[in-house]
Amino acid sequence: MCGRFAQFNTREDYLALLPESAQRDIPFEPEPLKRYNVAPGTRVLLLSERDGTLHLDPVHWGYAPGWWDKQPLINARVETAAGSRMFKSLWQHGRAIVFADGWYEWKRNGKEKQPYFIHSRDGQPLFFAAIGSTPFERGDENEGFLIVTAASDEGLVDIHDRRPLVLTPDAALAWMSQDTSGKEAEEIAHEDSLPADAFTWHQVSRAVGNVRNQGAELIEPV
Repeated sequence: MCGRFAQFNTREDYLALLPESAQRDIPFEPEPLKRYNVAPGTRVLLLSERDGTLHLDPVHWGYAPGWWDKQPLINARVETAAGSRMFKSLWQHGRAIVFADGWYEWKRNGKEKQPYFIHSRDGQPLFFAAIGSTPFERGDENEGFLIVTAASDEGLVDIHDRRPLVLTPDAALAWMSQDTSGKEAEEIAHEDSLPADAFTWHQVSRAVGNVRNQGAELIEPV
């Protein structure tokens, strides 16, 4: 799953990785985001395409349709999201990207859980696949997004059996495109996501378990 991640670079650092052909309507902002402990229930910058142009909007992390009487969900499984009652329309029309620099997972160690920070081996930012119902589309109480997750493989299974679906920059652009069908999005998800060997991980302080804690020390190895 993905229940906490880091988003600390500038928006320009993330956008610079996308193909130059991408048209965007996003104000220049040189200041780093400095969010080392992004938690569900907060607003997160979500990248999406509207009318052939990329836009960046703060959107609530968590989604629940009107008929859902439980806590909002924060993740959607790539294996079932495209055809599920809850997520089908979001998969078809609400695909987006979340910028990230890594994510946290907790592994049980005896009676306690040890958090790990997982990030790309080359230190590059990540593009999480997301689906959502955003304010500019609906403008109602159902606004929100979910991070798409996939089964872990190789060494990542030792940390957690689920992980965010991370796309290459080219695949991220295709994923968001309004010209991409739901079926084509399924193909992108299965064929153009980064494999487990693209990531590395290390133990970090348990301080990350408190959502009030922020700062670069949260991602430092312990």
